[in-house]
Amino acid sequence: MLPVGIRADIMLLKTRVFDLYSGKYKNLSELAGAMDISVSQVYRVLEGKRNINRKFIIGAIEAFPGYKFDDLFYFEPEALADEASSAATASSRRLQDLF
Repeated sequence: MLPVGIRADIMLLKTRVFDLYSGKYKNLSELAGAMDISVSQVYRVLEGKRNINRKFIIGAIEAFPGYKFDDLFYFEPEALADEASSAATASSRRLQDLF
């Protein structure tokens, strides 16, 4: 059962790539190279500023050949995704304030 106000019919594709990459790639630039996409696209997906598209999915599958689609991606109700994105953006802003 979803919390009140969350629609089950609006789902967003989310990724576990950012949880997995540190064991295989040194940084986001190296991950982007393995995925054959730009670093800015990888960073925008990480920050929640860009949705996952076909090129990102194909790149993730190429960068993590030992993983299945379900290992790399999952669906989340839109309202929960929005809350997570807001938290990630706030966390990123706090990190930027440190530097």
